[in-house]
Amino acid sequence: MKPGFGIRDSGFGKARQRRPPAFANPESRIPNPGRVSRAHGFTLLEMLAVILLIGIAVAAVSVSVTQGLASARVRAASSELAGALRATRAQAIVRGEEQHFDVDTRANSYDGAKRQDVRLPKGLRVSITSAKDDQPNDHTGRIRFFPDGSSTGGRITLQSGRREWHVNVSWLTGEVRVVDAVAKR
Repeated sequence: MKPGFGIRDSGFGKARQRRPPAFANPESRIPNPGRVSRAHGFTLLEMLAVILLIGIAVAAVSVSVTQGLASARVRAASSELAGALRATRAQAIVRGEEQHFDVDTRANSYDGAKRQDVRLPKGLRVSITSAKDDQPNDHTGRIRFFPDGSSTGGRITLQSGRREWHVNVSWLTGEVRVVDAVAKR
């Protein structure tokens, strides 16, 4: 018996060397069946995180695009409105007689020299500031253009959400100018 409590040494304290099985070649590309290997790939949690990030990015881009389209729609409507005002002024000069441009705030439409009722796109509100004498009723405003190119003047405001465009008509010269009210601030 060896010293140390009279128990035979079983080799637990010594490092045991293990031989690889005879059929496992360390140079071989075939995986060793005795070795446990972890499969490569992504976990479900990682995949869900990536999908969530893609969803957030798509939502941010779609909101930006939607706001940009709404802004472009109002800008286009204000340009068309300004063009109709300029055409009405030109008609007054060419014909040598007074022409008027009516804006109906209830129907969100306007009527110029060509006498066609033009409706503004949905989601767009229109208001007009003009002389009290040039208001045929409580929801219609009028800007008159004279043969010398002058006008009664006024301001037509197009509004979509917080965005506003002012179409200003000078009373002295009849000049029509579009101003982005948000960009000026």
